[in-house]
Amino acid sequence: MWLLLHWVLNAIALLIVAHVVPGVSVSDPVAALVAAVLLGLANAVIRPILILLTLPVTILTLGLFLLVINGLLFWAVSAVMTGFEVHGLWAGVLGALVYSLLTALLSLLVRRPAVPD
Repeated sequence: MWLLLHWVLNAIALLIVAHVVPGVSVSDPVAALVAAVLLGLANAVIRPILILLTLPVTILTLGLFLLVINGLLFWAVSAVMTGFEVHGLWAGVLGALVYSLLTALLSLLVRRPAVPD
């Protein structure tokens, strides 16, 4: 149940990003749902590998290169599917940043209640 709720919230955040960030567009809510799944998979599987491979650059830039990695993944997901478009790397970086902030805020709104031991 919670996984489904977070998936829908991530899709809503993606729709908001498409309205706020120039250069990011989502054709319909179904495309937003698919893009939310692909973004989650990319962040879970590909992102740790990229972070490990670019660790020296990330250290030299004091972590700012992580924004570029997030933007590249955002842009890469748009290249894989239709209905979700990111026009350029900087639109991807800004879109990924706004998407991260929105998903964090929406996740705070629907926190899972603590289960007593």
